[in-house]
Amino acid sequence: MKALDQEPLDLIVTGVGGQGNVLASQVLGRALLAAGYQVTVGETYGLSQRGGPVMSMVRVTQEKVMGPVIPAHSAAALVSLEPLEALRVLGTYGHPGVVVLTNDRPLLPLNVIAGADRYPELAELKQALSENCAKLYWLPATETALTLGNPILANVIMLGALGATGLLPIGAGEMEAALGAMFPESKMGVNRRALAKGAELAAAA
Repeated sequence: MKALDQEPLDLIVTGVGGQGNVLASQVLGRALLAAGYQVTVGETYGLSQRGGPVMSMVRVTQEKVMGPVIPAHSAAALVSLEPLEALRVLGTYGHPGVVVLTNDRPLLPLNVIAGADRYPELAELKQALSENCAKLYWLPATETALTLGNPILANVIMLGALGATGLLPIGAGEMEAALGAMFPESKMGVNRRALAKGAELAAAA
């Protein structure tokens, strides 16, 4: 078991309902557990069935078991499946040293669709995120997932990108094994490709 660079290693996975946020956090937690780490996962569903915000907190230690709630302004990394959600969560859990990985494809909230509010320009979002973190990975996860045949694979692509940053004590092999414990082999080919594509996107960023 590789020693953690910081302990606890506090990770947040966020997005909106229907993007596979909870699955991503479960895969991450299972992979870390299988590698011998203590893992606590806490999830906030909100209005997930209506496309509302969903956030998972993943806390990783070598021996001590932590509570499920990450203290404010102490996340090591934030993985977001939606760029505005990345900025929203960053305001509470971010700090100058946090690393942010976000999908660049927006999902418009209901109030924006109804014309009652404005969704920020993507250039505005990208600038705000980059100015408030140590490193930003702005990734075309949904676009890449579509080339694999299913937009829901954006969550696995983001996991592959996270594994390639060097922030985790595990890599793609452990996450692939965790996915294999949750999906039949018939679905693993595309999941393996999604992990690999995520690693390629992170390397390019």
